[in-house]
Amino acid sequence: MLNEIVTIYSVIDDLLKAIGHKEDIRCQMSDAEIITTAIIAAMYFGSNHSQACSYMKDHKLMPRMLEKSRFNRRLHHLAMLVNDLFHQVGMALKEISENTEYLLDSFPVPICDKIRIFNAHLIKSPEYRGYIASKKRYFYGVRVQLLTTKTGIPVEFVFMPASATDIRGLSALPLNLLPGSQVYADCAYLDYTVEDDLIETSQISMQVMRS
Repeated sequence: MLNEIVTIYSVIDDLLKAIGHKEDIRCQMSDAEIITTAIIAAMYFGSNHSQACSYMKDHKLMPRMLEKSRFNRRLHHLAMLVNDLFHQVGMALKEISENTEYLLDSFPVPICDKIRIFNAHLIKSPEYRGYIASKKRYFYGVRVQLLTTKTGIPVEFVFMPASATDIRGLSALPLNLLPGSQVYADCAYLDYTVEDDLIETSQISMQVMRS
């Protein structure tokens, strides 16, 4: 685990330097340290930032660790930077990969249970009410459209309201893929018009499971 943490930090720090990223010299923690801690939280601590911060501090990996509230404020401030870094890494992976086959699917991220919708403050709109067909239950939150390589490495994503269909999510994805690429998806992405448009404009073939 320690080797993975060091590697992740080194890659992020090098990426920030490569794009000429500037940060306030008065910051107690660097932006690379903040982003690394958030990634470690997602990988090893179930996205619990508090536990990840404690681990990094206790093991003296980042002794100047911020308290929880300040850490969260810094992380929210870096949201767009993290998004840009992800897509830059995704583009690099697509360019160096010899495989042109990709997998597309979506998954729900509930903000709260249905009974607590009226107490939710993060989002407030009927379009965030969705349905999980596999579990036969409704949820309130967002739906993530995720494009990965054949081996499962994420290269593109987009957040959509829970009620958004997978076809709508497909249209929202950049799909910056090499000509001749093939995208495999389930029957929820079946739309002949979209398939024809992708072939004509980008030479991307949608391999959709026919029900």
